[in-house]
Amino acid sequence: MKNGRKQHSGRNTGLRPAHAAFVLGLLLSFLAAACASNKVAESLSEAFKQYETIVRWSQWDAAADFIAPEYLVDNPITRLDMDRLRLFRVTAYTIRSTGIYDEGMTSRQTVEIKMFNKNKGVERTIIDDQEWRYNEESQRWLLHSGLPDPTQRY
Repeated sequence: MKNGRKQHSGRNTGLRPAHAAFVLGLLLSFLAAACASNKVAESLSEAFKQYETIVRWSQWDAAADFIAPEYLVDNPITRLDMDRLRLFRVTAYTIRSTGIYDEGMTSRQTVEIKMFNKNKGVERTIIDDQEWRYNEESQRWLLHSGLPDPTQRY
């Protein structure tokens, strides 16, 4: 130690070029993965906003466009379902909880929806449990739980 400073042994402690390239490649792959997952998360937020707006305006045909085609095969939307929804005007849409699962590829959201029956003049509250899955092929989030059910009792 000279003048209270530790002397350097002169040994090179830096990374070798091959190691530096490996570390750089690793960092770039992490950055690319983070950007991709951020893009998926942003698209989920956008899908939630779009769907909420459509439901708030009681645009049920447009809301049905968010439903995954494979879900519709087993759970088709009937004319009765759509006619029943058209009896209602949404007066409130409140998100109660949101969770992300399956490494960011599935989301579940619970929403409280207040619906005013235009024929009866009565408001009712329902809970809509939504399951969203990211479709990598179409690069969009699709609903795998159907439209809100106004016959539900809360």
